[in-house]
Amino acid sequence: MTFVDEVKSAVTPRAALLVIGVLVLQLLFITSYVGALHNPKPNDVAFGVVAPAQAAPQLVAQLGKLPGDPLDPRAVKDEAEARRQIMNRDIDGALIVDPRSTTDTLLVASGGGTVLAQALTKLAYQVDKAQQRTVKPVDIAPASNQDFDGLSAFYLVVGWCVGGYLCASILAISAGSRAANRDRAAIRLGSMALYSIASGLGGAVIVGPILGALPGSILGLWGLGALVVFAVGAITLALQALTGIVGIGLAVLVIVVAGNPSAGGAFPLPMLPPFWQAIGPALPPGAGTWVARSIAYFKGNAVTGPLLVLSAWAVVGTVITLVMSSLRKGKKDTGTSTGTSTSTDEIAA
Repeated sequence: MTFVDEVKSAVTPRAALLVIGVLVLQLLFITSYVGALHNPKPNDVAFGVVAPAQAAPQLVAQLGKLPGDPLDPRAVKDEAEARRQIMNRDIDGALIVDPRSTTDTLLVASGGGTVLAQALTKLAYQVDKAQQRTVKPVDIAPASNQDFDGLSAFYLVVGWCVGGYLCASILAISAGSRAANRDRAAIRLGSMALYSIASGLGGAVIVGPILGALPGSILGLWGLGALVVFAVGAITLALQALTGIVGIGLAVLVIVVAGNPSAGGAFPLPMLPPFWQAIGPALPPGAGTWVARSIAYFKGNAVTGPLLVLSAWAVVGTVITLVMSSLRKGKKDTGTSTGTSTSTDEIAA
């Protein structure tokens, strides 16, 4: 047997295609992470301005014309309203102009991302310096001193996502990438749900009572964790039901390659390029990170939308998994009646 024959025997066409797929996935990983994170800068950050009525429109216009469009300013009637909007996560900061003094107040919330709070502070210093004024930053939702750069929520959610697609992948690899019938699919989804409950609790306890990295409700984080893990696991099972073992790679593409760099973890969403800003809130890592920070630092405000996103992933994943397994069972029954053999996935499952 020649060396070429040995290669053909050792590397099957299917293996070669999978290796090419891995290469593409790797290059997409590099492109996504470097593309999203190599040059972070504020872009259209929702920003409040509290100033006397006669000066507010001019200041809003001035801030809106800063080079690079870092801010999306809007007038706010008073400091109390600015604080309320920040805690509701409608805006990311606010400048309070004091006409009786040369010192203004900048409201920020480092719990939503320390890097963003620092960027807003730097901008405010530059603006006030040009007008021969000074600014005093006030952090109304500070990140925990055990939560460096406000990253703990992001890492918590990433850990939950990893557990979700790994558990779903193991369930598939151990018993066939496609469930042979709807009952088997339901068992996999039930196992995924039990794992999600345990994973959510474990993550909440680790970042809360054990490490003290995140404040906020343990029950709230537990519920969030269970939903994140199940949503990721369900969509992974669905992708496997649609494409077989390739579904694991597709899950990595959605969750890791696209989802992690766009989640607003290392750099909050307003500091990411437009593409990643757009997709981040619609993917489990981004939705989960937003809710985790809201639970920890913003009194659980502004979580309805992200929770609906996570729920949609869970429902869609569950429905696709069950429907595809039902169709597969029908094909299997048809094949049996005509004397055809079942596939290795069906035998294994």
